[in-house]
Amino acid sequence: MATVCFYFQVHQPFRLRRYTIFDRGGQPFDDDRNAAVCRKVADKCYRPAGRLMLELIERFKGRFRISYSLSGVVIEQLERYCPDVLDTFRALARTGCVEFLAETYHHSLSFLYSRQEFVEQVQAHRQRIRDLFGQEPAVFRNTELVYSNDVAHLAAQMGFRAVLCEGLDAVLGSRSPAFTYAPPHCPGLTLLLKNYRLSDDIAFRFGNRSWEEWPMDAGKFAAWVSATNGHGHLVNLFMDYETLGEHQWADTGIFDFLRALPDAVLAYPENDFATVSEAVDRYPPASVYDVPHLSSWADTERDLSAWLGNAMQAEAIRELYQLEPRIKATGDPEILAEWRRLQTSDHFYYMCTKWFADGDVHKYFNPYDSPHDAYINFMNVLDDLATRANTVAGTGRNAEKGLA
Repeated sequence: MATVCFYFQVHQPFRLRRYTIFDRGGQPFDDDRNAAVCRKVADKCYRPAGRLMLELIERFKGRFRISYSLSGVVIEQLERYCPDVLDTFRALARTGCVEFLAETYHHSLSFLYSRQEFVEQVQAHRQRIRDLFGQEPAVFRNTELVYSNDVAHLAAQMGFRAVLCEGLDAVLGSRSPAFTYAPPHCPGLTLLLKNYRLSDDIAFRFGNRSWEEWPMDAGKFAAWVSATNGHGHLVNLFMDYETLGEHQWADTGIFDFLRALPDAVLAYPENDFATVSEAVDRYPPASVYDVPHLSSWADTERDLSAWLGNAMQAEAIRELYQLEPRIKATGDPEILAEWRRLQTSDHFYYMCTKWFADGDVHKYFNPYDSPHDAYINFMNVLDDLATRANTVAGTGRNAEKGLA
């Protein structure tokens, strides 16, 4: 049997406005740009993709099944700018064919710098999913699929039953991502590994006319999926939701491809679709997947260099997390919210100076002219936030002493 497990990541950051040293105490987030991008992506992706998913679930009477993770920051923007999109996600939840996963609320790299902040964000995100969709998230995906054995152990401690991660060739060796796996010394937790070759055929290569397999149709892709039979159980297709209509525009045929895909896959009687939890229930781990070092799903290296590969990125994120005690000591919810929005991984991605195999897709939403421009802007915002936190903390101390 070849079980197709579709997982979509839904995320947009709160982008910063141009912020100079003279913009003290101002609003650092570009509300106009954030609204424009959110509405644009909703028109090109979220609305047509949501309608299509509902259509497929109804047409196949529940045999088509999918999973999502919505970052907390995209949820906030959809509430503000496109509430009908959230209504569609609620409708998807009510079908019983859609599972919602947990992640860090602010799509952050907090696991690397503050386990306490990481836990607080994951707990906040779980609660948000409960409130919005009436589901208790049982599966965790870390930001950008950042993963190691330590991520698995902490996820298990937090009560998750499964974690998504990249299917790394260097770790798998001769094994296949078409099985579930277990992390070392972590009984009860299952790992689902992204099939990056087939996922990237959709996410990055689908509309590329120079690709040797172009044009790709549903029948051809279903044959690749079915080739898994006898060599594994799962085809984990993990990708950004924005693949549908935004990264791959509608005129590439991406929506027509997805509309035809369930018929093509299910034409093979041994095939089906499953949510991530259903895949975990169905297939016990085949062996141990030991990842002592951090990995991700980014570009060809599958490492963290997209966010931490140069001195600008390292300094910016280090100074951001060094502020944590000072920020939380203020007790000011606005300052805390701003600090957490600055943790969103996209801010560090914009500072990246390396070349990407999939770079054009990721540069698409980049508001900066250069990585240095992104770094300077971010540090101006961070410096202003630190000054405000010091002022609030100082006022609080003076009040305690009766001096304010």
